[in-house]
Amino acid sequence: MDYKTLENQSKNTTLSTTDAINNLFFNTDGLIPAIAQQHDTGEVLMMAWMNKQSIDETLNTGRVCYWSRSRQSYWRKGESSGHIQNLIEMRADCDGDTLLLLVDQQGPACHTNRKNCFYVSIGKDQAEILTDPAM
Repeated sequence: MDYKTLENQSKNTTLSTTDAINNLFFNTDGLIPAIAQQHDTGEVLMMAWMNKQSIDETLNTGRVCYWSRSRQSYWRKGESSGHIQNLIEMRADCDGDTLLLLVDQQGPACHTNRKNCFYVSIGKDQAEILTDPAM
């Protein structure tokens, strides 16, 4: 099974979680981008990286775990801030090279203490900060 094969499958076709994970496309560092989205509002919160082990931990615990490229270690969202992400659903895109995490975010998602990480609007002539950090 690969993600190309799934293109012609009908709704409610199933495959094992192991097959779904093993057929994801990870980069040369063994990472795949993961976009976190608030499950009930659709707000895009952040983007981070995952590897097979962080995916397994996330699915087994229900709390989102990423791989921190800067620290070269696992990053369990909210471990130090208390602003955890509980996994509602994990989805793979049609190419199997990006994950979408539908989450229930507790508190701000961004390390800047903003609701989400996408607070800089970049226009043709200028960029603008859209939100203040939460106090």
